[in-house]
Amino acid sequence: MSSQPAAPPLAMTHRQIMEALTGLLAAFFTAILSSTIVANALPTIMSDLHGTQTDFAWVITAALLANAVTTPIWGKLSDLFNKKLLVQLSILIFVAGSVMAGLSETIPLLLTARVIQGVAMGGLTALAQAIIGTMIPPRDRGKYSGYMGAVMAVGTAGGPLLGGFIVDSPLGWRWTFFICVPLAVVALILLQITLKIEHIKRHVKIDGLGSILLTSGVSLLLIWVSFAGNPAYYDWVSWQSAAMVGGGVVLLALLVLVESKVEQPIIPLKIISERTTALAVIASVAVGIAMFGSTTFLGQYFQVARGATPTEAGLLTLPMIAGNLTGSVVSGLLISRTGKWKGYLIGGSILLIGGLGLAGTMDHTTELWQAGIFTAILGVGLGMLMQNLVLAVQNTVRASDIGSASASVAFFRSVGGAIGVSVLGAVLSSRVSELAAQGLAAAGIPVEGGSAGASMDLVDMPAPVREIMRAAYGDATAEVFLISAGVAVIALISVLFIKERPLRRTVDIQPEAQPGAGTDAGESAAESAKAESTTPELASASR
Repeated sequence: MSSQPAAPPLAMTHRQIMEALTGLLAAFFTAILSSTIVANALPTIMSDLHGTQTDFAWVITAALLANAVTTPIWGKLSDLFNKKLLVQLSILIFVAGSVMAGLSETIPLLLTARVIQGVAMGGLTALAQAIIGTMIPPRDRGKYSGYMGAVMAVGTAGGPLLGGFIVDSPLGWRWTFFICVPLAVVALILLQITLKIEHIKRHVKIDGLGSILLTSGVSLLLIWVSFAGNPAYYDWVSWQSAAMVGGGVVLLALLVLVESKVEQPIIPLKIISERTTALAVIASVAVGIAMFGSTTFLGQYFQVARGATPTEAGLLTLPMIAGNLTGSVVSGLLISRTGKWKGYLIGGSILLIGGLGLAGTMDHTTELWQAGIFTAILGVGLGMLMQNLVLAVQNTVRASDIGSASASVAFFRSVGGAIGVSVLGAVLSSRVSELAAQGLAAAGIPVEGGSAGASMDLVDMPAPVREIMRAAYGDATAEVFLISAGVAVIALISVLFIKERPLRRTVDIQPEAQPGAGTDAGESAAESAKAESTTPELASASR
């Protein structure tokens, strides 16, 4: 521990930064592609493996759950260990999960593989943000976060398109998982060549108990919210619900107690309690619910309700992806130019609410061009919010805490997404069953066992029944978007109360950049004076 700040680092040129980010962005692209490529393949997978609407939701939820509970762990590890090796490890885990998913013959085996993929996704998400935060000052980070947002948008767009093409081809849905393996290997090689970050050994103490409490507490609550209210499992008000909610709350309360006492917590409470981070976390949960909870069912709407092929469904999601790309890149460039970011968060929240609200008016007869406009507005809002919420948080913390801070935002966004997919999937299933029963009764068609909405395999249904089911899915999807719009209002309220600070031009907090006492935790001049002016990783990458 030096008693005086280190000398300012040599600034990295744009070319040096882009070279360092090449492999990282390739890995991030592969991970995003893997998470979206199955979107338009899921109806076919469910039909082939005899899955239900609940299974459909859980194929998404399993990966999001694993992503959520491991993201802060990866983030903490990135503050302690070699970031480059951790990224490479997460890619290897991802390859193993992809191969297992492609070979799955049953829903449980597929869910297990998705958990493994989710663990790897947690690593790639947390580490990509941490490495960017390590190398680039916040004032310039908007532009490079915009590049990451562009990669995310291209991966999100390419995923459904590529997945639809593969499902419609002789290769079959299993190659939606296999195709990501060679891409991951290429990313691994690029990382080895381009990412030059030297690790400096630090005092390491892993918070094992905190990791266990975090994983078990969050998992228990998400499993509860996924099955509560389902007639096949248990009611919202039941002894099972009481036991799971009570157990989850106790585990998370113990987590807070442990994190307040350990030397190197998985989720540093001093960061989470800081005003900007706390509000960004709340906004991220709402954005996660709106993003994952609504967009997960968009491809299903186009295929099941509108009769589109997987490839056509991928093309129909392009307006949303184009909006996401535009919102992310343009807002990132403007933020880097002006140093102002709060207005883009507010604008993104308003567009998110508007897009979801408009999508909530859709049914099985809505003109497809109208659906394209609605989802494009939704995409622009998401693009302006996701990366910039992380940027706002990174601007308030020391470089040594960037991994944990970035991972915390991603963690809560993934938790929100998992909750959204689970709850909205249950709402969709219930509403489909209700509308299908009404439609069948009106047509004089008897319903066996009252399970009209349980199956997603419409291919073998008689034509009259199939049309009733398509209408039920199309009309029920609107409710999912409307609920998501209501949740997105929370994001708007949160960002309105975030205090905007100009983006600093140094990677780490400088003593002179903090005149006087700060109002938020972790920002006082005394703490700033202790901050290093740069990081060993940046100094190494600059050479």
